[in-house]
Order: sequence, then C-alpha cells, then structure tokens
Amino acid sequence: MFEWLSHMENTKPLALVIFFLTFVGIIVYVFSGKKRAKRLESYKNIPFLDDEDKTSPQAPKVADKDQDNG
Repeated sequence: MFEWLSHMENTKPLALVIFFLTFVGIIVYVFSGKKRAKRLESYKNIPFLDDEDKTSPQAPKVADKDQDNG
C-alpha cells in the first residue's frame, strides 16, 4: 500500500478524489437543512445593524471611558 502511494502517478488521482469528495460534502452541508438556511439568511443583515442591536442581553454592559473621566 505504501509503495503504491510512493509513486506520483498514483497519488495525484487519489488526492483529486479526496478533494472532490470534500468539496461535494461541503456543498451538500451548506445547501441542505432548512434550519441552517434560515439561520444563515438572518446573518446577512448583521453589518447593517446598530451597535445596540448586536449586543446580546446576556453580555455585560461596559461603561464608556469618556463618561467615567468627566
């Protein structure tokens, strides 16, 4: 087995098959599942949200340093 893998003409097609199967697996993962699709759709507006909208209620509020000094 290891001798077969030591020849370059054998490893290139094997690597191609491994990478192709990985690519197909990623594509199937991304485009399958309705829950994932809804979650990913909700992420598309994150850059347009205000800072107040992005903070979660569980996150502690941090006071502004400028307000503490004066």
